[in-house]
Amino acid sequence: MTHTAKTFLITGVSGGLGRAFAGAALAAGHTVVGTVRNGTDASAFTALHPERAHARILDVTDDEAVFAVTGEVEEAIGPVDVLIANAGYGLEGTFEETSLDDLRAQFDVNVFGAAATIQAVLPFMRQRRRGHILAVTSMGGLAGFPGVSAYCGSKYALEGILESIGKEVAAFGIHVTAVEPGSFRTDWAGRSMIRAPRTIPDYDELFEPIRAARQKADGRQLGNPARAADALLRVLDTPDPPAHLVLGSDALRLVRAGREAVDHDLDTWEDLTLSTDFPQTDEMGQQSSVPLRKPAACRG
Repeated sequence: MTHTAKTFLITGVSGGLGRAFAGAALAAGHTVVGTVRNGTDASAFTALHPERAHARILDVTDDEAVFAVTGEVEEAIGPVDVLIANAGYGLEGTFEETSLDDLRAQFDVNVFGAAATIQAVLPFMRQRRRGHILAVTSMGGLAGFPGVSAYCGSKYALEGILESIGKEVAAFGIHVTAVEPGSFRTDWAGRSMIRAPRTIPDYDELFEPIRAARQKADGRQLGNPARAADALLRVLDTPDPPAHLVLGSDALRLVRAGREAVDHDLDTWEDLTLSTDFPQTDEMGQQSSVPLRKPAACRG
C-alpha cells in the first residue's frame, strides 16, 4: 500500500453507500468499524474481513450509546482517523401531508444522529490534532425538491452544521467534508424510504408524477456506489480536501441549477437588500444611503 492505513468509523453500513464506503476502505487496507442496527447485519459485516471489519450495534438517536461506542472503539480498536456519518433515511411526502412526529423523527436520525457522532469523535481528533470528518448529506442539502421537504430540510441543517464545524476545527488539523450524492443505485428509495400517507387531493397533480417517477427509476439510477466510494477515498488522500463533495452528474446539474436560482434572486433584488442598512457617514460628515430603486424584475 502506498497510503497509510487508517481506522474508519462509518455509521449505517448494512447497505447502500455506507456498505460501499466500508467495502472500498477495507479493500484499500484500512480498518473499518461499522455500525448496524441488529445482530444479523453485524455478522454480515464482520464477514467482510476476518481482522479489519468490526461491527457495532448502534442506534444513532441514542446519544449515550453513540458516545459510549465511540469511546470503546478508540480504546479497543484504535484512534479513529476518519468518521463517515452516513446513517440516515428518506421521508417522502408534501410538507402539509407530513406529520410533525415524522418530521421530528427525520431530524433525529439525519441531523442529531450525525451531530452526536461528530461530537463523540471530535475530542479525540482535537487532542491528536488530526482527523477527517465526513457526513453524507445529499444534493437535497444544496437544492430543495418538492415531495421531500422534510428530507431536504434535514440535509440543509446538516450542511450548515458541517460548514461551521469545518471553520471551527481547521486550526486543529481536522478536515470536514459534506458528501452530497445524487441518485445512486442503493435502497434509499426502497427500504430506506418512509412515505407519508396521501390525504390532500390538491397535491395529486404535482406529487403523484414525482412518486411514480422515483419508483420507476429505482434500480436504474446513474450513480454507481462503488465509484462513489472510490471518489471518497481519493479525497482522503489529498492535503486540501473539499468542504463539499458532490457525487453524480445529476447532482452536479441540479445543485448548479439551484445555485443559479439563488444568484438570480441576489442580483434581481440587490437594491432592496442594500436599502436596509443604516445610512453611512462619509469623510465630510454627510450621510449617504443606497438609493432604493425598483427591483430589476419590475423595471421596464
